[in-house]
Amino acid sequence: MKQITGNKLLVKALKEEGVEKLFGYPGATTIDLSDELGRDGTIDIILPRHEQALVHEADAYARTTGKVGVCLVTSGPGATNVVTGLATANYDSVPLVCFTGQVARALIGNDAFQEVDIVGITRSITKYGVTVRKREDLGRIIKEAFYIARTGRPGPVLVDLPKDVMGELGSPEYPKTVNIRGYKPSTGVHIGQLKKALKMLQKAKRPLFLAGGGLNISRADEIFTQVVEKTQVPVVTTVMGRGAIPTDHPLFVGNLGMHGAYAANMAVSNCDLLFSIGTRFNDRITGKLHDFAPKAKIVHIDIDTSSISRNVHVDIPIVADAKEAIEKMAEYVMPVNTIRWLSQIDDWKKEHPLTMKTGKKLSPLDIIEEINRQFDRAILVTDVGQHQMLVAQYAQINHSKHLIMSGGLGTMGYGLPGAIGARIGNPDHAVIAITGDGGVQMNIQEMATAVLEELPIIICIFNNEYLGMVRQWQKLFYGKRYAMTNLRSGALSRRTNGEEYPEYTPDFVRLAESYGAKGYRVTKTEEIAPAFEEAKKNTKCPTLIEFIIDPEEMVYPMIQPGGNLEEMIMDC
Repeated sequence: MKQITGNKLLVKALKEEGVEKLFGYPGATTIDLSDELGRDGTIDIILPRHEQALVHEADAYARTTGKVGVCLVTSGPGATNVVTGLATANYDSVPLVCFTGQVARALIGNDAFQEVDIVGITRSITKYGVTVRKREDLGRIIKEAFYIARTGRPGPVLVDLPKDVMGELGSPEYPKTVNIRGYKPSTGVHIGQLKKALKMLQKAKRPLFLAGGGLNISRADEIFTQVVEKTQVPVVTTVMGRGAIPTDHPLFVGNLGMHGAYAANMAVSNCDLLFSIGTRFNDRITGKLHDFAPKAKIVHIDIDTSSISRNVHVDIPIVADAKEAIEKMAEYVMPVNTIRWLSQIDDWKKEHPLTMKTGKKLSPLDIIEEINRQFDRAILVTDVGQHQMLVAQYAQINHSKHLIMSGGLGTMGYGLPGAIGARIGNPDHAVIAITGDGGVQMNIQEMATAVLEELPIIICIFNNEYLGMVRQWQKLFYGKRYAMTNLRSGALSRRTNGEEYPEYTPDFVRLAESYGAKGYRVTKTEEIAPAFEEAKKNTKCPTLIEFIIDPEEMVYPMIQPGGNLEEMIMDC
């Protein structure tokens, strides 16, 4: 049997794993692997402009296709640049396999040029990380990496590749199966526990489904909607769970949590059974832990055993994949009498409807509503900040329109590369990045990637000249002292001689045009619809639309710091 190098085996392994797209950036320790990939030519290589963006692109590709995202970077700074992206994927349970170059084994530990212990650095933010020490272990480790990334609770796996190992000759065989001692992901559903939970659901007077991101990860939205309609139990979602049921469905109450709808937060605070699926109960949805769902028994279905009863004590734990559990539920559930409960929820909706005041300037709500009108089949990718919460509140999400974002880590800079990855994985979908003037500049260099890949994504920049979410906190809780949040002022914010602030930099429209993209600036409500119509005509390049937003626009409701779900600031 003819022996092959480790580089050739990795290329073979990628093809056997069904990898079609690889997001990679080259360097000294991976140049031989880049050469093998180029000579083979069967895997499409996406070349970004920064390694952090590279991981976000692979992340969004994975989220929107259900496939494993694959990354390749060099050692040293190439490896350390992926840390934020790996942490983002880890928090949001995204299946990634990230290959990092490493110096030759004899140099490891000697402070060699571009040597870092990337496995040690990322140990707490990856599902698994390993340095390949022997050529004979390479095939097995790659096979295990893909298996670990996609099974159980999905997550990122890092495989560190010393240059000499990859150049060494060895067996061309790639394993067909995986057998990892100590890693046996839970499969199936404990029917006894599930029936116990459904019996409790049947007896409840004020039951409520809480759908988290795990439900969307398992792609259980359609079967979940069927279960909801059969039981007539209302639904609240986390931000990451939005879309688990169509947002215009009569049984959908809204998002809960820090910027949740009034009716959703009140429903959680007053329900007698909270039937939770695929959520970690993090602080952004619970508020004060001891005040969370104080009147409710709690059922919790989650693929990750460690997530159950970690933050919130639950009465019936069920360790299972969300879709498998819901498919079993569909076989057993019966209608529940929720007429009075739904009437109470409807009263809360009427008492404080989810809406925004319309001012003299351009309103974010007008922009989001125009997106709702013009795009039926789309993927919305947000950055992090006020615009993210507004999209989570007002964007219509259903079985053909999806929403992705950095949820658990809250990573600014995710929006633009995320849109690139989503479009690469879904060429038949409209992809719209919704970002702020702060977040977009964290990975603005990816405009080049979008232009060269001829991706007709639409980039919506909500420009309020501030880091808006931090400014909102400063306005409400820090006496309107806007320290470090005015993006227009720069150094002038430290001066006291009354100098006027300069023009905003950069000029986003001219910047887009310099990259070879289309750029438009919108300042009036009547310009919103024509801007999107023009953007849809650009089928071979990205379109950037800068919306000039009033800095005073706020995101309401908002839970007070340290408050519970009923202590909401409705306006000010």
